[in-house]
Amino acid sequence: MCGAVAGGLPVGIDPGKESVIQGVVKRAGEPVVGYVRLLDGGGEFTAEVPTSATGEFRFFAAPGTWTVRALVPGGTADRTVSAAQGSISEVEVLIGA
Repeated sequence: MCGAVAGGLPVGIDPGKESVIQGVVKRAGEPVVGYVRLLDGGGEFTAEVPTSATGEFRFFAAPGTWTVRALVPGGTADRTVSAAQGSISEVEVLIGA
């Protein structure tokens, strides 16, 4: 139910047809390089992508409620996000917050 682009955001999207979850991982206001997992509403692993050099990530997900889990050196953090068809859900995952 999820397609993901490894470590980058340059792929074009059609928000009228897709549900997109994208964002950035930060610690103390600075981007963090690592991995981001997408977990479904039941907490099951769905996908994983590396962040870009600027901490950015993107998932193409089915509509619904998801958990974005950042796994980076020195910490992890979760954020819950809702995805809806035809929209881009932006999320900032803060490590150590």
